[in-house]
Amino acid sequence: MIDKDLKRLARSAPPPLEDAKRQALDSALQAFDKAGPENQRATQKQRPAQGSPDVGRLTRIVTSIRSGLMNQRYMAGTALATLMILPAAAYMTWQIASDQHGFAPELLAPLEMGRSADPETAMEAPLPPASGQKDMELADAAPSPRVAASPAARQAVQPGGAAPKQSIGQPMGAIARQDLAGSVNQQGFAGADGAYRAPLAEAERNRVENFVSHGVKSVAEHPVSTFSADVDTSSYAMVRRALKQGVMPRPETVRVEEMVNYFPYAYSGPESADTPFRATVTVTPTPWNPDTQLLHVGVKGYDITPAERPAANLVFLIDVSGSMNDADKLPLLKSAFRLLVNTLDPDDTVSIVTYAGEAGTVLEPTPVSDKRKVLEAMDNLRPGGSTAGAAGLEEAYRLAEKGFVKGGVNRVMLATDGDFNVGQSDDRSLTAMIEQKRESGVFLSIFGFGQGNYNDWLMQAIAQNGNGVAAYIDTLAEAEKTLVQEASASLFPIASDVKFQLEFNPAMVAEYRQIGFETRALNREDFNNDLVDAGEIGLGHTVTAIYEITPVGSPAVLNSDLRYGPESPAAPDQYGDELAFLKIRAKTPGEAESRLTEIPVTREAEAQSFAAASQDVRFSIAVAAFGQKLRNTAQLAGFSYDEIERIAREARGEDPFGYRSEFLQLVRLARGLDR
Repeated sequence: MIDKDLKRLARSAPPPLEDAKRQALDSALQAFDKAGPENQRATQKQRPAQGSPDVGRLTRIVTSIRSGLMNQRYMAGTALATLMILPAAAYMTWQIASDQHGFAPELLAPLEMGRSADPETAMEAPLPPASGQKDMELADAAPSPRVAASPAARQAVQPGGAAPKQSIGQPMGAIARQDLAGSVNQQGFAGADGAYRAPLAEAERNRVENFVSHGVKSVAEHPVSTFSADVDTSSYAMVRRALKQGVMPRPETVRVEEMVNYFPYAYSGPESADTPFRATVTVTPTPWNPDTQLLHVGVKGYDITPAERPAANLVFLIDVSGSMNDADKLPLLKSAFRLLVNTLDPDDTVSIVTYAGEAGTVLEPTPVSDKRKVLEAMDNLRPGGSTAGAAGLEEAYRLAEKGFVKGGVNRVMLATDGDFNVGQSDDRSLTAMIEQKRESGVFLSIFGFGQGNYNDWLMQAIAQNGNGVAAYIDTLAEAEKTLVQEASASLFPIASDVKFQLEFNPAMVAEYRQIGFETRALNREDFNNDLVDAGEIGLGHTVTAIYEITPVGSPAVLNSDLRYGPESPAAPDQYGDELAFLKIRAKTPGEAESRLTEIPVTREAEAQSFAAASQDVRFSIAVAAFGQKLRNTAQLAGFSYDEIERIAREARGEDPFGYRSEFLQLVRLARGLDR
């Protein structure tokens, strides 16, 4: 393809496209704007006298433009377009810089590019990608082929080169007790067209945990499945952002349970606070496999009226480092927290701590009745410096303890783009501090902003250890959903250390496959151990878990009988009608011992057909199918986006905030991009 384009170019060079020229100019200006502030401090120390030329700036601009244009697919999608644009962009940058500095370029390391958009515009719609971030690129021209990890690249590699530890089967918090810096894939990627893509620089892509999807398990060998509750939603927002920017999301960014649990469901809830939550179990035919069934568990937390809500002591811990100087970071963050402040009661208290080169207290515990003071402190925040996250956490916890409300909600709310690169270097010490403060009654929630260097793995681990949620906010609409519509669920827990355990009856079920919750898996013995940490459920929260089960005698059974196992596993007669036995453990906030809920899953839970299941059940299954397809799950290989869209559309039901309609749009985008 490249040779063909070169020969055509040699014969007659076509005139440059207006869009291509516009993109080249924009890239040059972005690089110029970015290079100055990034290098100003460093070059000041090296200049022998005032007025000495800034030798490094132009070379970094040229290399940045080259890096951005060569890797970004939004130009025209061909090698010919790249050959046309690159010289023009380089010449333009040389001309701009030489007019000001009078020096010639030389090749140096690329500098991350990025230019803040208008904050007002950024609040209303998904933001365009930073120009140096090649993971999530905007396809202005024809959709680019999906980039899929090669077999060698599917295991994330830590900086030292060793494979990361698996979280499956480990107690909650095990991930965070590892290297919290996360796992950065150093391998290249092979696209759907077989072409090799060079690896991206660490600073130019989000860092996420790589994990293996659950496989099919034999009930005869592994009858019990145990996992922690998960009400995080950050994965869905990251997937949505990628699709709306014109690229398929990386499979490792897709956590199916977070996509499913992004949506509110009208499951039947408990009638009193004495019962923190209630579970509804439904068994339906599997849309993508007529020989299996789906066991769907919907858990609804107890909800209260606003008058019953406990007092809140909130500490906003805000990252104001230099990396937050983008429209989808600090400006969006301030607007998001302004929405939250406007929902709080006058007697609630708010504190503000910032961290950059060092941590600082911007606002001591202040009642929301003095809202003007709180909002002015928020509005005056400005980005600059590196990221002293550990010091900021320590100061935030100090203020939380200072304003501690007994019997109320005491929570640190960390808002960041995900980097903790200055300060406490021992991740285990950081984790230990978070766990210690959790036991004192101060919880920690994470709200991620921006892209390119977002450390999703670190944010997930910290939130899990801090008994809080992890959400990703990419638009003001998402901020309104997370911090206004779902404020009670996000801030006010009704149950902590919530664990689920499902035991399958080998006389009825031959095999099962859990859909999602890979990073929340627990050992079987952890279920009865109250010292093992698990997730929390907030006011009105819903949690959905789905298993694909294979009945005994189904042609879909994959595992052969054991040579030395029982010929026909059978349960006692009195349990013969049960498919499975569900157990839930949870602690009431402030209690050290958990309470057990047991629910037998009988044939009565079976729906006569998939269409006979409730709208919530069918819609959540459509979301689960979509997430699995984005993760390239083998079981969904033959299931089309059209079928997923049909199921979701027919089960959309009431959609007052448009969340489900937006999901239909995402399915259509994925269908167009996944070619």
